[in-house]
Amino acid sequence: MKRLFVLVLALVSFNSCSVGDDSLDFNLELLPIESVDIPNEFELGEVYPITVNYFRPSTCHSFREFYYLKENNERTVAVVNYEFINNDCEVLENELVEATFNFIVTSNGSYIFKFWQGEDENEENQYLTIEVPVID
Repeated sequence: MKRLFVLVLALVSFNSCSVGDDSLDFNLELLPIESVDIPNEFELGEVYPITVNYFRPSTCHSFREFYYLKENNERTVAVVNYEFINNDCEVLENELVEATFNFIVTSNGSYIFKFWQGEDENEENQYLTIEVPVID
């Protein structure tokens, strides 16, 4: 997960170097995943959509991409949003949005998905962990 924060920090640092006055100012922000729509099992060679739900904090937040780390049969997933720097942002209450990625099943056994849900009071990363078996 340290790589996740280094990646986001690098992207934010890169963004702070603007060329010209007409560029949009933004930060990249990880948002906690609230829930996931994922199959109970996979079939080898098939492609499955996986949908995550997260709360959009303001009108200045917009989905950018998924952080996706692959380590053996484990997948760590987080939502990366743009946070545009704008004085006209409205705080949103309970605006649940979804984002989907396609997962290609390439090996037997089970996949373990770790969906990032933020940090606890000790700044420890918290995950929704789901194991999905691959059937023949």
